[in-house]
Order: sequence, then C-alpha cells, then structure tokens
Amino acid sequence: MAAMRVEEVLAAAEEQEAEKRRSITVEKELELEFDLGNLLALDRNPPPAAGLRGAGPRREALLRALARDNTQLLVARLWELPAERAGGAGGPLVARLPDPAFRLPREKPPPRPRPPTRWEQFARLKGIRRRKRTSLVWDEQAKEWRRRWGYRRAGGDPARAWLAEVPHNADPEEDQFARLRREKRERVARNELNRLRNLARAHRAGTAVPAAPLHPTGHQSREELGRVARVARVSTASLGRFQPRLPKEPAEPPSRSGGKKRRFEPLLGNLAAERSRQLQLLRDMGSKKPVLDITRAVNKQLRQEEAEAAAAKGKKQSQRGKRGRRQQRAGR
Repeated sequence: MAAMRVEEVLAAAEEQEAEKRRSITVEKELELEFDLGNLLALDRNPPPAAGLRGAGPRREALLRALARDNTQLLVARLWELPAERAGGAGGPLVARLPDPAFRLPREKPPPRPRPPTRWEQFARLKGIRRRKRTSLVWDEQAKEWRRRWGYRRAGGDPARAWLAEVPHNADPEEDQFARLRREKRERVARNELNRLRNLARAHRAGTAVPAAPLHPTGHQSREELGRVARVARVSTASLGRFQPRLPKEPAEPPSRSGGKKRRFEPLLGNLAAERSRQLQLLRDMGSKKPVLDITRAVNKQLRQEEAEAAAAKGKKQSQRGKRGRRQQRAGR
C-alpha cells in the first residue's frame, strides 16, 4: 500500500510538471508575426471552424485558449529582449522595446491647421525666417543673467530708469519720463489691438460668412454679444475649459466653430451598444413609416404663417401710404 501511494504521488507530480511545461510551450503551424514596439502579435493560422460555430461556452473557451497561447508567445519574445533595472539596482526589471514597425491608425481625426496671423503672412511673403534666441542675456548693470523679455528683464524698463537721455531733435523742456510712459502705453494698446484682430481673423476663417467686428459699438444684439464672448473664451490654450463660467452659461466649453462639438465613439468599445445602434439604423431604413417630429413641424408652419402675415401687413401699409400721398398731390 505504501509503495502504491508513493507511485501515485510521483505520477501526480509528473503530471503537474508536464502541465506547467505545456502552459509555457505553444506550438503553431505558422510562426506569428511580432511587432514588439507596439506589443503586437499577428496570428496567420486559421482557427478551427467547428469550434467557432454558434455562440456558447465552447466558443468562448476556444477563443480564450487561442488568446492565451498568442499572449504566451508574445511574452516569451519580450523576455528575449535586452533588459535593465529601472531606478537603480533595486528597481524593477524592464525591457527596452525596439522601434514600432506597424503603423496603427488614428482613433480621432487629425486637428485642423491654425490660420496664420498677419505677421506670419508677412514673414512668409518677405521670406523672414524665425531665429531661435536664448531667453537669458547678460545684464551689464546687474552683473547677472536675466530674462530677455518680461518682468526683471535685462536692462530694466526705460520708463522706470532714474536717468533718461534727451534726443537731439527733441524739445529740451519736454518731460522724457512722461514720453517713455506714453510710448509704453501706446505699444501695449497696439499689441492688444493686433491680438484682437488676429482673433477676429481666425474666427472669420473658420466660418462660411464674414463676421462683424468684435469691438463694442454700444448697440449690439444678444447674438453678437454671445458670439464675442464665445470667441474670447476659446482664445485660451485650453479652449476655455478652465475659465470661470457665467451664471447661465453651459458647463461644456464652446468649440472654435461655435457649433456642437462632434463626439467620436472609440474603435474598441461596447460591442452590444454598437450592435444595437446598427440594428436601430436598419429598422429605421426598412420602416415605411417616416420619422417625423410633429411638434417641430407645427412650430415651423406657424412661424412661416406669421412671417407671411407680417409681410402682407407691411405691404398693405406701404400701399396705403402711397395712396395717401397721391391724394395729397392731387389736392395741391
């Protein structure tokens, strides 16, 4: 009995060891194509057609086993890559992936190019190329490296200097500090005007009809004020996502075009929802009953009748005025 028990234990251990070896050993008739840069494995072997028929537990088990075998082959190829320790000797072991060879498609459409500003158009016309300059320069007065522009820049603000040079052709009695401050205010106002012009030009480029100027006129309508507020909001880098909202403004930030933002469903998502949408579309296409919004159609008809009545009333008033003027001329 003891010998039989020992033989059974040894046989069970051998079966377990063979099962472990089978779990990491996968045999394929055709070798898989690997793109380790994208962690991609392409299996050209045809699956068994008998096991994929119907929808049941047998099909799910077959697909899970196939995915598991291909993942095992991909992980085995990853272990063959050169590895290193991340963050020192005690860090995790990571593999250096090669450059991807397979170009994956984009999930979202590419962004539209930004319309060029006036300066960019002028530079392109004159052949002016942008030269990259360092942001720090040496300040001889402070004896240190300072920023080229902005606060605490090199050379300081001429309007705040304790000494101002008087030009040769200037009035000796003129206050040079006041002149420097006035020129600075003019430069700031001119830059702000150019910024608003660029915003208006970019907004007009994105619309089909020419837009009105964005500066206040004193008698703008509600639609014009809303359009100006929308253009000012989307002029930031985040398209107004982090800007404070008005009391009755929607939570979602507006788009640059002013319309509803298109939402694209992910390529790999809920298959049940995708199937239901496609089936509903086929039902609508095959249905003989037209899809009609009764409330919207009635409101449209009422607005059209009101517009026709107002136009007829205005025409009658104009004819009545012409008849009265004719009678006055005849009496004279």
